[in-house]
Amino acid sequence: MARKLVLVNPVNSARTGLTVNKSSRFPPIGLGIVAALTPAHWDVTLLDENWAPFVYQDADLVGITAFTASANRAYEIAAAYQKQGVPVVMGGIHASTCIEEALRFVDAVVVGEAETVWPQVVADVEAGRLQRIYRGVWTDLAGAPHPRRDLFHPGYMFTSVQTSRGCPMDCEFCSVTAFNGQRYRRRPPEEVLSELETIPQKMLFFVDDNIIGYGKESREQALAIFRRMVERRLDKCWFCQASLNFADDEEVLRWAARAGCKMVFLGLEAEEADALAEVNKRLNLQRGVESYEQAFRRIHRAGIAVLGAFIFGMDGDTPEKLRHRAAYMVRSGIDVMQKTFLTPLPGTRLFAQLQDEERLLYTDFPRDWERYDMGEAVHRPQGMTPEVLTQVMGESGQRMYAWPVLARKALRTLWETRNPMAAMFAWQSNVNYRTVSTAR
Repeated sequence: MARKLVLVNPVNSARTGLTVNKSSRFPPIGLGIVAALTPAHWDVTLLDENWAPFVYQDADLVGITAFTASANRAYEIAAAYQKQGVPVVMGGIHASTCIEEALRFVDAVVVGEAETVWPQVVADVEAGRLQRIYRGVWTDLAGAPHPRRDLFHPGYMFTSVQTSRGCPMDCEFCSVTAFNGQRYRRRPPEEVLSELETIPQKMLFFVDDNIIGYGKESREQALAIFRRMVERRLDKCWFCQASLNFADDEEVLRWAARAGCKMVFLGLEAEEADALAEVNKRLNLQRGVESYEQAFRRIHRAGIAVLGAFIFGMDGDTPEKLRHRAAYMVRSGIDVMQKTFLTPLPGTRLFAQLQDEERLLYTDFPRDWERYDMGEAVHRPQGMTPEVLTQVMGESGQRMYAWPVLARKALRTLWETRNPMAAMFAWQSNVNYRTVSTAR
């Protein structure tokens, strides 16, 4: 009989964030890759709490992942299997940065990327010699397996695709560098295109931190993907994440739009240089905040909407500065407004600093991890109390996501991009953020 692997995607049901919106849930691509790496003589099931609460299923091995805010839920589910003597292996970004904590609740931890170690994990389970820690190494992405999308819930509106890993920016608050490395690695364009041809869904989300990367070679590879998507008539609608350099090259923008790009997520963080310097947002700082509007105009001319992400609660912030930030977001050329609390996540320099300075508000770990979802003040900034920060965030949300503001944004997006689909993407995204903001 085939052995059974159960993979689990846990969700913190008390603080679901954007997962309250069907259109902003995304399939767990990491678990899909783990499934693809599993030998064919194993039967694989994916239990996804984005769609239904966990219900126990018999298993010979359990693989579970978690972001920091859902770590407690992961540990609860792991306990259900450990009571039955089923080995539980945990991976993902939280377990990779909190190894000793995770090992209190599971049998083994995969640290980092799974591709180089998951086959060994399965072999060790079969041999009855499961180790406690498996450390993945950063490798070339050529030949990377396609995720098992047949396991994903059919209700997902978007399917996730990855063309690269790693980020050289190393921002103070970001854990990407610790998990995926500071070297930017790309998959060969032909392999990405071959994967895209297997995807029946029309709507895509490219999960790369910066889809066009950094430097001439990365630019050429991204351009090759966009061109060939058009040449092969793949007919996709998609959005992506990028840095400000996405706007530098009109040829890249033109082909991205022709390939189906409707919206780009830009991590802008702040509209003032001192705030950018505080979080080591080097690329934005080098270009200057005065370059933002020029970048928005170039992206709009290509027919693409801009989602601008901003952070509230840096040490240099004051209530007046945050009100100014919210006002800037409303009047600026960004089409979609995302605001989050500055959140120190384990594995980042920001977390280490605030922990050393005893400025974290909630330190009963792992229980308090559920608060670290970017929707709550979890530290004491220097420029105001956490209570004032929370009040200003609430006021800003009421102003930013008022229906007249969102309507004006949508009409402006349509006018600037001349693209009804981009305007629809932007409108729905703002409505999603309004739902999250008003739910808290």
